[in-house]
Amino acid sequence: MTTTGLYEIGTSEGDDGTMHPVEQLWTPGEDAVENGFLAHHDLRITGIDDPTDDHLYPVAFLVLGHQKWADIIESAAAYMARIHGGRNLDLYPGEDPAVLIPRIPRAVHTHGVFLRHPHPDHDGCGCEWDDTWRMVWAPPTRCGAIPITAMRHPAAPTNAAGIPDPDQIPTATWAT
Repeated sequence: MTTTGLYEIGTSEGDDGTMHPVEQLWTPGEDAVENGFLAHHDLRITGIDDPTDDHLYPVAFLVLGHQKWADIIESAAAYMARIHGGRNLDLYPGEDPAVLIPRIPRAVHTHGVFLRHPHPDHDGCGCEWDDTWRMVWAPPTRCGAIPITAMRHPAAPTNAAGIPDPDQIPTATWAT
């Protein structure tokens, strides 16, 4: 899950009228695989959806850390194969192979903040946030921001997932 803009930690009102956080900063580490990331070689990758739509397949990929473009492509193909049974990165599973996709998008080095439900280490509380996280694009100076390499899925619309554009945002750079 992703959103754009500055992040704000969600709150809810308790029975006594006090506001309580419903999420906290999360730094994915060794627990990344248990929380939806796939381990491919030494990389941790996940597919994400556009924050405004609900798609059957990911519109973009996030890899923890700043990684090489070729490694992102390999990891994204492995993600699609393992999670969705897709054999080609340039198509979504079941699409017409005659459809031309001119090129694989470039990967972007950027930063993001991960927000997670505040109590992931115990049995679920039954609320809507249980076992979920969301990621917000952020400048590298923001509290909790970590390096991320992001790439749109080649079959997704160009503006999918709102990945920062290095030609417009100085804190993002093209992956090599």
